[in-house]
Amino acid sequence: MISYHRLEVSGLSIFYREAGDPNLPTMVLLHGFPSASHMFRDLMPLLSDRFHLIALDYPGFGQSSMPDHQEFSYTFEHLAAVTTEFLAKLELTDFYLYVFDYGAPIGFMIAMAHPQWIRGIISQNGNIYQAGLGEKWATRRDFWEHPTAAKRASYRSAFAPETIKGQYLTGTPANSVSPDGYTLDIAYTQRPNYVENQLDLIFDYQNNIKKYPRFQAYLRQYQPKLLAVWGKNDPSFIYPGALAFKQDVPDAVVKLVDSGHFALESNSVEIAALIKATF
Repeated sequence: MISYHRLEVSGLSIFYREAGDPNLPTMVLLHGFPSASHMFRDLMPLLSDRFHLIALDYPGFGQSSMPDHQEFSYTFEHLAAVTTEFLAKLELTDFYLYVFDYGAPIGFMIAMAHPQWIRGIISQNGNIYQAGLGEKWATRRDFWEHPTAAKRASYRSAFAPETIKGQYLTGTPANSVSPDGYTLDIAYTQRPNYVENQLDLIFDYQNNIKKYPRFQAYLRQYQPKLLAVWGKNDPSFIYPGALAFKQDVPDAVVKLVDSGHFALESNSVEIAALIKATF
């Protein structure tokens, strides 16, 4: 059973899902773009016999508050700070960390600041290596290094329905992905302030890449138990990013699944089994 809650954090209403017995080991699940905690709707019931599960929507995503970007700084460091306060308010200071896409830089910033909180890490297409950046990132580097209003506006295409559907379907076997996830993500793009807020995050992503060496140093120092499970056909975060984890955590378990970016949508049962076998 999944229950649904809200918590006030820094004057924001943060929505989150909870499943499993609180006496079990906790797992915090951090979603990616363009999704929200609903991406874990199939996985959480599969893990609730072994874990206490918490999945929140960041500010500007899903059901959480979505202040205008002129009133709220949409940077990954700020999202990590809000998430840290959220965890502290729930007294969650000992947990497994599941990171996907945008959740990777947010989660690794939290892990670096509070290494004692982390029991282990599951990275599902959650990249922290140059080797994991696909071809599209060259265009983004040009935007970051030579920003213009026209280049910023061009990224509005990231929120088009067909682009969002492509995030789910590209590289994934035909007829294996329910339309529920991408339909809801498309609906969320219609919330006030969504597009400009998200464009700020696209521009700020460059700062995550600059932190990659620090994320990798954290892994080398603390050697957390780590599972990297990856949609091997992901064009955004390519599978060498999964293999690279073993450079820093030699005992990491790496598994490539037949899917694209949103591997969880068609591989929840397999991923749940891998998590239970690893942790």
